[in-house]
Amino acid sequence: MKIRSYTANDLPAMLAIWNEVVEEGNAFPQEELLDEETGAAFFAAQSRTALAEDDAKTLLGLYIMHPNNVGRCSHIANASYAVTASARGQHVGEALVFDSLRRARTLGFHILQFNAVVESNLRARRLYERIGFRQLGTIPRGFRLKSGQYVNICPYIYEL
Repeated sequence: MKIRSYTANDLPAMLAIWNEVVEEGNAFPQEELLDEETGAAFFAAQSRTALAEDDAKTLLGLYIMHPNNVGRCSHIANASYAVTASARGQHVGEALVFDSLRRARTLGFHILQFNAVVESNLRARRLYERIGFRQLGTIPRGFRLKSGQYVNICPYIYEL
């Protein structure tokens, strides 16, 4: 598996993966799907957008990273990871997280913070904790699932 920066040619596959996670409604806060225009602007606006691809150059997943806030808090990064359903369980997310940690340092970030990890997303939470992320607490009913049910979210940080 290779992690690399995206190009404009990657946009259709990126949109398919991103929108797949949005449509599932159990991990990303976004509800609106990206199209070519909004997706191109969204991915270009990030501090880093990177892709995971296999040896056949099939896109397996991606991540975005940007400042979590502005000004005096802009040294804290935020990242989101999307892995296509067919590649889950193949350590794609792990490779993306490790790359984002390396890249966050080179971009001048001091902390990587996840604002809203859904409490029931055990696969992601176990990965983050194994890598060394620290859970900051729990926000009761902080995330609305696609079903309309509210569930807890768990913020995490990793000091770079």
